[in-house]
Amino acid sequence: MTPALTLAWTAEVEIGEKQDLGNGPLGRCFIVPILGGTFAGPRLRGRVLAGGADRQLLRADGVREFDALYEMRVDDGTVITVRNRVLVEGDDPRTRYARSVVRAEVAVGPHAWITRRVLVGTLESLRPERPAVRVTVYVLD
Repeated sequence: MTPALTLAWTAEVEIGEKQDLGNGPLGRCFIVPILGGTFAGPRLRGRVLAGGADRQLLRADGVREFDALYEMRVDDGTVITVRNRVLVEGDDPRTRYARSVVRAEVAVGPHAWITRRVLVGTLESLRPERPAVRVTVYVLD
């Protein structure tokens, strides 16, 4: 059976300035603070919490690997921990490849369905209008 995608949520995540951490054994390393934001989907909505970060690796072949870890608070108070691992190739928004595997952890309750599904996503920059990114997450059905 061919998998299908269903929207889980779209988040607009406010980010801080990228900090250069220098060269590591796999490439150039950076970190970008996550300052907050909002998210909404058919089954949940709320706020992205400040305090997370996106660790980035610029590989020798020009491909970038992002590893973001942050929390989102659903309007009902539930906190979801999100780990978003993104592979990015290219800078032109029309041809750029930016796809991710998303893992979400949440307590047993009304949002636990997201822990029982494979989540995938996309990433797009909202610059130059504002220092933010749009993360769209789908359930792989």
